[in-house]
Amino acid sequence: MRAFLGLFFCATAAAAQDVPSLRELEAAGAVIGEIRVVAQDIFNLEDPKENSTPYRVVNKLHINTRTAVIRNLLLFKAGDRVSAQVLEETERLLRSRRYFHDVSIRPVGYRDGVVDLEVRTRDTWTLEPGASAGRAGGINAGQISLEESNLFGTGILVGLTYKSDQDRSATLFNVGDDNILGSRVAAAYSIAKQSDGKSQSGSLARPFYSLDSRWAAGVSAEDIDQRDSIFSAGESVAVYRHRRQKQEAYAGWSPGLIGKWTQRYSLAFRYEDHDYELDPAEPPPNSLPADLRLVGPLVRVQVLQDNYRKGVNLNRIGRTEDLALGVQLAVDLGHAFRGLGSTGDKWFSSTRFSWGREPTSKSILLTEAALDWRYGTQAENVVLRGVGKLFHHQTSHRTHYLFLSGDYLWRPDAPGMQTLGGDNGLRGYPSRYQTGDRRVLLTLETRAYSDWFPFQLFRVGAAAFFDVGRAWGGEYQNTANPGWLPDVGFGLRLSNDRTASANVLHIDLAFPLRRDPNIDAVQFLVRSKVSF
Repeated sequence: MRAFLGLFFCATAAAAQDVPSLRELEAAGAVIGEIRVVAQDIFNLEDPKENSTPYRVVNKLHINTRTAVIRNLLLFKAGDRVSAQVLEETERLLRSRRYFHDVSIRPVGYRDGVVDLEVRTRDTWTLEPGASAGRAGGINAGQISLEESNLFGTGILVGLTYKSDQDRSATLFNVGDDNILGSRVAAAYSIAKQSDGKSQSGSLARPFYSLDSRWAAGVSAEDIDQRDSIFSAGESVAVYRHRRQKQEAYAGWSPGLIGKWTQRYSLAFRYEDHDYELDPAEPPPNSLPADLRLVGPLVRVQVLQDNYRKGVNLNRIGRTEDLALGVQLAVDLGHAFRGLGSTGDKWFSSTRFSWGREPTSKSILLTEAALDWRYGTQAENVVLRGVGKLFHHQTSHRTHYLFLSGDYLWRPDAPGMQTLGGDNGLRGYPSRYQTGDRRVLLTLETRAYSDWFPFQLFRVGAAAFFDVGRAWGGEYQNTANPGWLPDVGFGLRLSNDRTASANVLHIDLAFPLRRDPNIDAVQFLVRSKVSF
């Protein structure tokens, strides 16, 4: 019997090797036949390292993603002609879901112009009761949560979280479903009770879910009431209350993917309201921001280039990442009318641009830019930002990383919006140590990605880094230490590889190289982040 099974599996493997590649099948005009969906457990019991009682128990307790949910996410169906682009995009779409650890789509049989495909997924652990504590820039933060991001294998997210940080404590409830009843319609809702106010948001939309999607429509709303603080030298020096409300409805159309490009056009109507008040229990700012209301239509144009790469050991450890190297451009242009209740007749605009390339066979460059502005009688709240990221693989387990960002504000609505220090750059200095209308930050890192995989749960890495930056301009500059601030440091990275959050724990020691006597010579930082 064993000999028979061995011959059977050898024959199956040989047959699979005879199946043409996706590009060859596409060129031959092959049609998709059977689509087999294989939803795998969290742990692979065929791996001797994972074939033990604890891992079998976890697999038993976990409810795998339903095959119907996976089928509803696919961008292809039986009878379609094979398209390598569609299959690759489907893999990216599935990998973007938190409840999948890994995804592969491959041909497993070919006959008479018909190809059978296998969609194989591996789940993550999605029920996450957790408690965490962190410290960055001399500030403590903590969180207690219970979240299920794949309720009964349906892809529905439900979560309850309590968190506390430098700004406030909050209890948050959120729920969401990206494919309601197997459709492409997504809905999300969250509500939070905060120590300084409240927040609530919701959305219902049928988005452009793929590069070839032809239409989209949706509505969204948010209502946030909280205190905003202004910082200088790491200390809160002024506080005001800020309530913002925003609602938007939109509808969009696209001719789909033509060659390597997708263009999308949308019409929307937006209501946005900002109210500011002094808080009698807190020190007031030098001047209170003026109330603002924008009501009017806008036009949205998006241009996307189909140019993606798979990467490993970049922002994750030993896990496939999808990198967008093509052009991605989104421009909003709208007009607020006084007759509709706006505080004035104003143009408003938002532009987002990203682009990447591979300068060498071992390097990846990613760039981003953003510009926001309003114009009534003059330009106001102009916000310009640019970001560059360069990854260079020295070896398969060591990468040099460069990060450069710059921000410029002109006539901002509120002062003190740009800060540096602690968990938002300059790790050797207190949180929000410098404040201004302009900001520049440069980070150089050498990242090490090990193969050590303790308990088949955590992947381990390390980093040595150098930061230098400055925030300046505006009313609340740090006059005690106003110049360029450098630091050096090193740290450990622990990637939580088997859970839906897949967060990376950062444990760093940072040393300021230009400090004043009021800050520590060593900064100890413990933070949970979404990347390396």
